[in-house]
Formats: sequence, C-alpha cells, structure tokens
Amino acid sequence: MNNNSIHIEQVSKSYGQVQALDNISLDVLPGELFGLIGPDGAGKTTLFRILTTLLIADKGTATVCGHDVVRDYKQIRLLAGYMPGRFSLYQDLSVEENLTFFATVFNTSIKENYDLIRDIYVQIEPFKDRRAGALSGGMKQKLALCCALIHKPSVLFLDEPTTGVDPVSRKEFWDMLDRLKEQGITILVSTPYMDEANRCDRIALMKGGQCLSIDTPQGIRDSMGIHPWSIRSTSMFHLLLDLREYPGTQSCYAFGDAHHLLLKEGAEKTHLLDYLHKKGYADIEMELIEPTIEDCFMQFG
Repeated sequence: MNNNSIHIEQVSKSYGQVQALDNISLDVLPGELFGLIGPDGAGKTTLFRILTTLLIADKGTATVCGHDVVRDYKQIRLLAGYMPGRFSLYQDLSVEENLTFFATVFNTSIKENYDLIRDIYVQIEPFKDRRAGALSGGMKQKLALCCALIHKPSVLFLDEPTTGVDPVSRKEFWDMLDRLKEQGITILVSTPYMDEANRCDRIALMKGGQCLSIDTPQGIRDSMGIHPWSIRSTSMFHLLLDLREYPGTQSCYAFGDAHHLLLKEGAEKTHLLDYLHKKGYADIEMELIEPTIEDCFMQFG
C-alpha cells in the first residue's frame, strides 16, 4: 500500500487533439507543501480536477490519502479541501453566510473548527457582513481559503491561489500556508510565479502536460549544472538581439532589468566582450549569478 498523501502514476488526459497531461507521475508526502510550477496551459488545473474527483483521467491511476480518485470519490470529497483558481463562492452571500454554508455542507460549524481558520478569519472578520462579490482580491482569497479549511481537511488543493493578487497579499498568503503545514495538513499548490517555488518543500516544473523535473527548489537549481550571466547595457533590446546571434550563446532571455545568458561549453567571457565591443557597446555590465528556478525552467523546457 502506498503511504503518500497523494500518489499519481502515469496519468494522461486530453481534450480532443490537445494533450493536457502526458504520463504524469509524482508523489506528495504527508505534511508536505508541494508546488506545481508552470505557465498557463501546463496542465496544472487539469491535474487538480482529477485529484479532486471532478474529472476522470484517460489513463493512469491516482490516490488521495490511499483512496482511489475514481472508485472512492465520496471519501476524497470529505477529506480534501479545494480552492479553485477562479473565485467560486456565492457572491451575493456575505462572508459569514458563505462560511456558514460550507460548514453546514460538511456537517460541522464555524465554532467547531475555528482554531484552524482563526489566523485567516480575523483578517476578514471586520467585513463579515459584506457580500463576497464586493471584497478585494486579497480578501476573496482569504475567504476562499477559510471555506476550503472549515471541515478540517487532510489534504488541501490550491489552484493558482495568488494569481491577480497584490504582492503584499501574496506574501501573507504563503505565510498562512506555512502555518497550516505546521498543523499537519498536506498542501498541493500550483502557481505560475517562479519566485513562489522557493516557499515549497518540493516542486514539479510542468510544461505542456509533462513534468520536466521534480525536486527541492535548491535541488533543481543545483541540477542545472551551469551558472547564467546577468548582463546589462543602456540599449537592452538591441543587446538581446546581438547576444542571441553570438555563436557562443546557448540561450538568452530578458529577466527583469537584465538579460540572463547561458554560454555554450568552451565559450569565454573575454571573447563575448570583444564581440560586443565591436558591435559598439561601451557600457556592458556582466556578472556570474546563481541560477533561479526560472533559469532552470528555461533550460529544462
């Protein structure tokens, strides 16, 4: 018997000619905060819907807390909490009415499980009589998390919970997840934000319905095996084009206020600088840096 909180083996799903998931296999350990990291269209939401029994895979098997997602869907719906990417609560009901409704559905009450949501609910309690549809993005997010937790789930599924939310609310949300993990809840979260990967115990980089790599954030960075160069100039657009034309370039892409450059084996910095000086650049800033999760994603992808 598999003792992992989530076990996925060779799961595939297609929509017509579109292959949403292609032989996905991964395990999430009990009490782990596991992240699915990838852009839109990577297959994250499809995988969430399969694990939360809302969708049936074309092939492969998956279990949540030892329960099969097809055969044991009723048990899974009782022990899992699910926060979909799109705000799906009742917008005409107040904050308190939404929370009371979801507690009642699971035959419990706000009072019975208040300890689990206290740290989150105190932030939205001043607005408990406000309609959910009138809340800000960050407040909607907190209410949705409270509703997903009110029945004290063993596993929490969060599908892109911070998309469209301001940076302060994003940080607050991840701080909440750290506290929930301390209470023994297994958390599977998806995000398109590469920087959020560092808040997870382990991550899976996903693209085109496939897992490119599964490891700790540091393990994935270490596996890259090469350090990128951060390079700047006053003419960043033309610099990007010239770097991509340089014969020693493996890859180059814009990254914030700099370009991240990977050189082919044997290519040297001095030769590159000579090339750029001949192109008319006199203000090149270039330094070797530690790879980020996004650098790894670009290389693996």
